[in-house]
Amino acid sequence: MPPFDVPEGDPFGPHNLPYGVFSLPGDASGGRRVGVRLGDHVLDAGAAAAALGSPYVSLLARPDLGALLAAGRTAWSDVRRALTAWVTVPSHRTVIEPLFHPLSSVALHLPFEVADYVDFYASEHHARNVGSIFRPDAEDSLTPNWKHLPIGYHGRAGTVVVSGTDVVRPSGQRKGPGDPVPVFGPSVRLDIEAEVGFVVGTPSERGRPVALGDFREHVFGLCLLNDWSARDVQAWEYVPLGPFLGKSFATSVSAWVTPLEALEPARTAPPERTHPLLPYLDDSAPDVEPGGYDLRISVAVNGHTVSEPPFATMYWTAAQQLAHMTVNGASLRTGDLFGSGTVSGPEPGQRGSLLELTWNGRDPLDLPTGKRAFLEDGDEVVLTAWAPGQDGARVGLGEVRGRVVAG
Repeated sequence: MPPFDVPEGDPFGPHNLPYGVFSLPGDASGGRRVGVRLGDHVLDAGAAAAALGSPYVSLLARPDLGALLAAGRTAWSDVRRALTAWVTVPSHRTVIEPLFHPLSSVALHLPFEVADYVDFYASEHHARNVGSIFRPDAEDSLTPNWKHLPIGYHGRAGTVVVSGTDVVRPSGQRKGPGDPVPVFGPSVRLDIEAEVGFVVGTPSERGRPVALGDFREHVFGLCLLNDWSARDVQAWEYVPLGPFLGKSFATSVSAWVTPLEALEPARTAPPERTHPLLPYLDDSAPDVEPGGYDLRISVAVNGHTVSEPPFATMYWTAAQQLAHMTVNGASLRTGDLFGSGTVSGPEPGQRGSLLELTWNGRDPLDLPTGKRAFLEDGDEVVLTAWAPGQDGARVGLGEVRGRVVAG
């Protein structure tokens, strides 16, 4: 089927147009190129811009998305408008069609250089589940600060990897309840966390916090994210400072970044707040745009769907997370990535981690490939998602796929 003839209802139609970076295996130069996905094809965006004499060739004829990310919101909108015309206006067809490549024929790469990586803990359902698992006798499963600020930690940018990259089982110190002293070895409680990552484009000045209302001036788009977690390593190391080696070995992201403009129809109000917020986090004013997104996520292990977490239930929004992580004067850089934290809903089948799905291993999942409390070598985890678009259309998010291999 010609690349322009996207089937009706395809979640990667011209209403979507996510950005990625690809190379052609047969290309002797091995050059990487900015691509835009349309159905099951990839458009060489830089070549298209050059062929049409577009002023955006300087942003698109690049080996990654860095220049486009840094160009700012006006440029993002202008480029998206141009791309939409290139793939929909019949007069462009003769020039553009040869610049498409079947998705199956290209190699996909990390679409941008990750500057900093921050991960949050924004789902109340996830936080309550974790609190109930590890503090079963506590009066409140949430920590006292949880509803006053978005809790987060600073992760390791250098180990963010693109979908399809194998994840080597990490080793580290662990100490189980029955161990007299710590032991060292491969993690035996390897887990996933189904998340959404937000990609920063426009940087900010150090010392100047980013206000809630400026979220879309700085954030280019979003992607699915899997925050792999070694629960046994994490449990031993994280008191009192938080996640470190239990998280830093790998974080997988989609090869496709969906621009926020494609997700305008999916904007939604977050859950009702139960505690008053300080002014820099307060999104209750009538003139504040809805900060949530209605994203429907699916988690599959070895081809079997185990969970369908709803992102619309997240208590803290990405705008609040951005405001909080800059309120002390910390600056943003182009390519910063911040994760939502595990997405979990109120129902058992909506939990975004094996820790919750198996209740810390007590209730293993019964999969066609065998029972699983945590991940075994050879297991493959795939995150997929879609969001409601205009007139009943679906906006697809690029998948995140990762297979566990022995260390």
